[in-house]
This record gives sequence, structure tokens and C-alpha cells, in this order.
Amino acid sequence: MNVAVFAVMALTGVSPVSPTSAQLLRWGANWGPLSLGAEPWRMLASNYVHAGIIHIALNMWCLWNLGFLAERVFDPWTYVMIYTACGLAGSLGSLWWHPMTVGVGASGAIFGLAGALIAALYLGHLPISKPAIQGTLKSLLMFAGYNLFFGAAIRVVDNSAHIGGLLAGLALGAVLAKHLVAPPDIRDGWRNGVFIVTAIVLLSVFVLVKHVSGNLVTH
Repeated sequence: MNVAVFAVMALTGVSPVSPTSAQLLRWGANWGPLSLGAEPWRMLASNYVHAGIIHIALNMWCLWNLGFLAERVFDPWTYVMIYTACGLAGSLGSLWWHPMTVGVGASGAIFGLAGALIAALYLGHLPISKPAIQGTLKSLLMFAGYNLFFGAAIRVVDNSAHIGGLLAGLALGAVLAKHLVAPPDIRDGWRNGVFIVTAIVLLSVFVLVKHVSGNLVTH
């Protein structure tokens, strides 16, 4: 989906190297005056929009590697739901921290996958050898730490989205870990309940962010 959106953007005249803010907004970028107003769908759409070939290449390389692992630790639907929920959490983090900045990219969702995997591997009783889990956890922690440091050093990187996605992923991974190896009916029922609660929490956070940041984007 990320690659398809980028390809259509390029084919319809959006610069594949350095798109303008106006072009990104036309394709669903996250921006306080719109996302906290009449177009909250941008919080989701922005996760599939990227600001140039380098941006999407880096994100898709990370997603390719994390996605393979996530598909093995979680079932496919859980993987998709974690990605979506963490992407929304990243968008909310961005709107709370700097609502007047145009934001795009899958990095909040990708950080969420990393967080969910960290919590699931640490807390879950998975049929994986301890050395393999420790090695994978070390790699995931290095990924999160390095990229947060990189985001803090480079001003154009939206670290608030990274942190929002990561925290959401850690929370989801922790509550899902207990039932990862349970029978399918128990696992699926728990997963569905978790994501119903997650939807309610995200909606509540949206209302809070709109209350806190809404004044900033209307003045």
C-alpha cells in the first residue's frame, strides 16, 4: 500500500524526490488545522504517504525486515491491527507535539511494530530458543535507540510520531504477549477485545489532543 500510493503520487505529477507541503496535503498528510478539524482521516492516510524516494526507501527497508518477524510472532490480522493502531498513535503524538507541522510517513507504525515485538518477545512464552530471543531483542532495542537518537539529531525527522508509535506498540505487545501461544479461539478473542479497547483509547486521546492543541490551530 505504501509503495502503491507513492507510485500513484509520482505518476500524477508529485515530485518523487522533494514533494511540496501542498502536494503532500493533497494526498492526505497529517496537519493540525485539518486533522483536528473536519478531516481526522488524515491521521491514518498520512501513514501511507511519503516525502520522497529516500523517505519511503528507508521506511520500507525497515518494514520489510520487521514485517517478516512480526508475521511470525503475531498472526497476520494482529500484525495489521498493530501497524494501524501504532500509526494512529504516532499521528496523535505528532499533533500533540507540533500540530502546525505537516507530517507523513510510516515510521510511527514501524516503531510501533518494533515496540510490540520487544514486549512480546520479552514477556511472551514463545517456542523460540533463549539465545535467539536475546539476539533479536538486542537488535530491536538497537534499532529503536539508534533511530530515536537520529530523529533527535535531525530536525526534519518527526520523533514525536516515533515515540507515540513506539509507546503504543510496547503497550499492545505487553497485553498480547500472554495469549500468543494460546489456542486460536482464545487468542483471537483476546486480540479482538484488546483492539476494541485500543480503539476507545485512541479516540479518547484524539479528543484530548483536539482539546489541548485545537486552540493553537484555530488562532
